[in-house]
Amino acid sequence: MLDSLKTGDSIEDTQVVDENRTASHIGSGSLRVYATPAMVLFLEHTCMKMIEPHVPEGHTSVGVSLDIKHLAPTPMGATVSIKAEIAEIHEPLVKFKARIFDETEQIGEAKHTRAVIDVERFLRRVEKKKSE
Repeated sequence: MLDSLKTGDSIEDTQVVDENRTASHIGSGSLRVYATPAMVLFLEHTCMKMIEPHVPEGHTSVGVSLDIKHLAPTPMGATVSIKAEIAEIHEPLVKFKARIFDETEQIGEAKHTRAVIDVERFLRRVEKKKSE
């Protein structure tokens, strides 16, 4: 199903730490610095962007596990970059490792696993839970 992806494939992206990505705005802390939940979202979104063009029609990817370390603070206004690389593929799972930097230093590292799922089957499970 994911024959066009291989171990070692990578993706890079950047984002600016604006007010909406600060700990004080998100509620994960009281300071106007890059929030860990913003880092998580950046990681998941970047990995999703890499997989989605390769999944068959009627499928998508969902995050199923995450191990993240936020190593250093980043001030509002700074640019954050990520490099995520496919570490393993065991369909339907794709495992990533990533490193996150600001202009000065490495600020994070992570392992993230996404599962490729059948959308209709997944939504049937959601609907079943709603009716229970």
